[in-house]
Amino acid sequence: MIKEFVDVLVIGAGPSGCVSASYLHKNNVKVKVVEKTKFPRLVVGESLIPRVMDHFAEAELFESLDAMNFEKKLGARFIRGEEICVFDFSKKFGEGWDWTWQVPRADFDNTMAQEVIRKGIDLEFESEVLEVSFEGKKSKTIVRDKDGNLKEIHANFIIDSSGYGRVLPRLLDLDTPSQLDPHSSIFTHVKDINRTEGEEGTQISFDILETEVWLWVIPFSNGNTSLGVVGPTDFINSLSENKNNAEALRNAIQKSDYYIKRFKGTEFLFEPVKLENYSRAVKRMYGDGFALTGNSSEFLDPVFSSGVAFATESGMLAAKLYLKESQGIEVDWEVEFTEYMKKGIAVFTTYVKEWYTGNLQTLFFHQPENPEVKEKICAVLAGYVWNEENSFVKKHDHVIKNMAYLLNMQKEEKENQGS
Repeated sequence: MIKEFVDVLVIGAGPSGCVSASYLHKNNVKVKVVEKTKFPRLVVGESLIPRVMDHFAEAELFESLDAMNFEKKLGARFIRGEEICVFDFSKKFGEGWDWTWQVPRADFDNTMAQEVIRKGIDLEFESEVLEVSFEGKKSKTIVRDKDGNLKEIHANFIIDSSGYGRVLPRLLDLDTPSQLDPHSSIFTHVKDINRTEGEEGTQISFDILETEVWLWVIPFSNGNTSLGVVGPTDFINSLSENKNNAEALRNAIQKSDYYIKRFKGTEFLFEPVKLENYSRAVKRMYGDGFALTGNSSEFLDPVFSSGVAFATESGMLAAKLYLKESQGIEVDWEVEFTEYMKKGIAVFTTYVKEWYTGNLQTLFFHQPENPEVKEKICAVLAGYVWNEENSFVKKHDHVIKNMAYLLNMQKEEKENQGS
């Protein structure tokens, strides 16, 4: 059996894996990346948030991505019937990027992977991890390549960025139930032949069909648009008696007063894909000789597009902590990795939960708008969820609930006075 020896083995060539590998390579660490699939490949997570731009820049991946001219995402629009709330990332609380991209992930991920290869990093596609064993912090990973050959990869550290493949959580029994209620989604791409000119045609939008059900519309610069519906799993399953994903998605589009005309009868570019009960969690995010990043550890919900941001945040952090440790500096992985990541995850978890209770929607659509509140919420939606100077980060566990309660009380009082 072929044996290879590296400093760090990265499992998965998505955004998290590419950020980790590129950063480590820049710092003279010998890295190998193994990816089970062949790129380009279809994957969900097409709406990014500004925080990811910090990671792409630091990992020296930004220029190759920027050259692709992906659609710029300057904010996000939320629609509820005739009510519309638009967040502009340039009008957020605190520092940070004011824009990002909305991307067909097949092209986006492949661009990153090819840039990683161009840098001289050993990235092997169509290689599946079969076994992993540890002796102290050192590991031996058995991989099967596309020709069926087996090889041993010996590494000082493993960064598992395998996403929904969840390689180490599966092999090491690290999976645990998510604290979020079960939701599912169905999505596809369409040729957006009825797209209007200007901002209306290219703006990413979330159309609320019911409190817990929403349609995503993500226009790409290539003229295609991603369409998806999200809701409680029972509701998603009820959209088609025959469990036909295309029928289910068409029925969801029919429920959208705002988008029915634009997308009614539009041909789907591929058979809609269903992701069922997608939220994930793990018992722990690291161990002797490994760290879990991105969807390998936690995945919350697509409503605020946090998935790729947590992937690149954790990928970059794992790489930095390994580098620090390899230089003989003591690292407290519990504090510096788990507790740090959990802080950001906790903020977004609150926002997801309060979205589905309707409390956050109350704040979004309240008129007149409160500019200060909107700026602070906008910073969270941009991914700056570790900035505790923002009260909507620091007090996330109760500020939304309390403010929604007060607004609802005021509304009720006005209604009673008018009756």
